[in-house]
Amino acid sequence: MKLRALQIFCLFGTTLLLTDALLPATLSTGATYSLSFVDVNGNKLSTADGHVTIVVLTTSADHEKARTVGDRVPDFCLGNPDYRMITIVHFTGRHMTIGRRVAIAFIRHRMREEAKRLQVRYDGQKISRDASRDVFVVADFDGTVASQLGQTVKTNEFCVFVFGRTGELLGQWHEIPRADQLTTILK
Repeated sequence: MKLRALQIFCLFGTTLLLTDALLPATLSTGATYSLSFVDVNGNKLSTADGHVTIVVLTTSADHEKARTVGDRVPDFCLGNPDYRMITIVHFTGRHMTIGRRVAIAFIRHRMREEAKRLQVRYDGQKISRDASRDVFVVADFDGTVASQLGQTVKTNEFCVFVFGRTGELLGQWHEIPRADQLTTILK
């Protein structure tokens, strides 16, 4: 009887451990995360490198949501080297090398278009800075970046994260945050 109880206990314990290991870890507000990314232009970026960082996790189908988040970033962040926004485009399907190259070319085209839109805001604020230097996009073809952010490889969930200068998660949303929410958390 004792052997049977031990077997059941071991089975139950193993099941709990495997369940925790297989489920994605969600990020907790207030915890510190030093996450590293490389954008499509080869820039090495981190959530703990002294910048206040807005990270938008999206798919290519939801790029308009990322644009809306960018439009809602408060003016005091524009051109300010202490702040930056990184858009992560998560691809859920398999992409061969040629498909990845086409996707990267398309992302770079969109980056140029977004830089033009951002430059209009810069000019309106009298910021003499090339806006294209402030547009960062990471292409996540294999789900490694999404998993760093607590998402599974197959997840298409839109998420917005704000990290402090040392990587502390200040806030997160699974929808487009309102402008006042961003302003409050970024101050």
